[in-house]
Amino acid sequence: MVELLAPAGSREKLDTAIHFGADAVYVGGANFGLRAYADNFDEEGLKNAVDYAHSKGRRIYVTANIFARNSDFSPYREYLSYLKKIGVDAVIVTDTGLVWRTLEWQPDMEVHLSTQANTTNGHTVAFWAKQGVKRVVLARELSLEEIKEIKDMVGGSVELETFVHGAMCISYSGRCLLSNYLTGRDSNRGECVQACRWEYKIAEASRPNNPLTLMEDEKGSYILNSRDLNMIRHVKELAEAGIDSFKIEGRMKSEYYVGSVVNAYRRAIDAYNVSPEAYVLQENLVKELDKTSHRGYTTGFYFRGENNVCIETSKPVCEYKFMARVLGYDDDKKALVLEQRNRFKEGDVLEVLSPDGNFNKKIKIEKMFGEDGEEVPDAKIVQQKLFVPTDVRLSENDILRRDEGNDA
Repeated sequence: MVELLAPAGSREKLDTAIHFGADAVYVGGANFGLRAYADNFDEEGLKNAVDYAHSKGRRIYVTANIFARNSDFSPYREYLSYLKKIGVDAVIVTDTGLVWRTLEWQPDMEVHLSTQANTTNGHTVAFWAKQGVKRVVLARELSLEEIKEIKDMVGGSVELETFVHGAMCISYSGRCLLSNYLTGRDSNRGECVQACRWEYKIAEASRPNNPLTLMEDEKGSYILNSRDLNMIRHVKELAEAGIDSFKIEGRMKSEYYVGSVVNAYRRAIDAYNVSPEAYVLQENLVKELDKTSHRGYTTGFYFRGENNVCIETSKPVCEYKFMARVLGYDDDKKALVLEQRNRFKEGDVLEVLSPDGNFNKKIKIEKMFGEDGEEVPDAKIVQQKLFVPTDVRLSENDILRRDEGNDA
């Protein structure tokens, strides 16, 4: 069975990913990962996250995918010992020295080789398997046919994981120095400022005051961006290629993004598992992925000959806005208990994002009340706890959103 692996950049996102059906989540600790600016987990937070994931029958992987310096190894050994102690299921590593030492210091710890290692052929995969690596996250530059060839070469000796959805780095397997050059922040040590998303113009040396524009809109030119990867239409081909884990990018994205994307892929994978031969993708799942923030979509390098990686604008588009997180249902008040995320008012029609049968159900907010029992006609206080009388029972971690094209 294919694993659905989701990002969890915070505890709320971890809860959301698990609620919407992720089989496993990947998280970052305070050190050694490539998302230094995410809301990473401290040691106590990691332990609580591991305990919660395991209580739900899910797996949890911790990133340690920096390119290490000599000074990193001693603290890493202590950190690794702690990860083993709390029961982390695997550690995701890039640096060859860290891989070696991880296998030496914690031989029972499952090691996954990060996509940053840019593994592009079956011989390299076989080499890492021989060293003791359990899973290889393949480079995003591979085509689907190349992935099939790799699977044929290595068989079941090692698991293969690939990205199926999310932002793509413009640099080869993420090995970028643009952030280092412009800001002094090392992208290969977790400090990337995503300078590829900035606005740029090109000027000819003798005409510095006459910049050339490429694919320009009113905000500037965007020459380094990639569209976001989206393989929802190709779940069947990915599964049949022998990929063991479908990975979603996005530890820096919102919990709404995590919930929406995990929900779509979970439903698609489940439908495929029920009847692989008769599988047909539901079009509402394609539309679902337009309801999250994205920069247009591409199938990346999976299909050769498709010139669809570049995009004309870096401005993200999003049809829907995250309005509230469901905390539960109050039987005494016969009301949904919500935590506000964006401003909405009485009379608004909100749509439900849920892993169950309430998916896409509409709810009109007739009345809202605060914890003090006072009516709240306009929910504009960030993370305010609200009570919405309704017979519709939703589950904790369900999401309410609003169509921004129809602010009813």
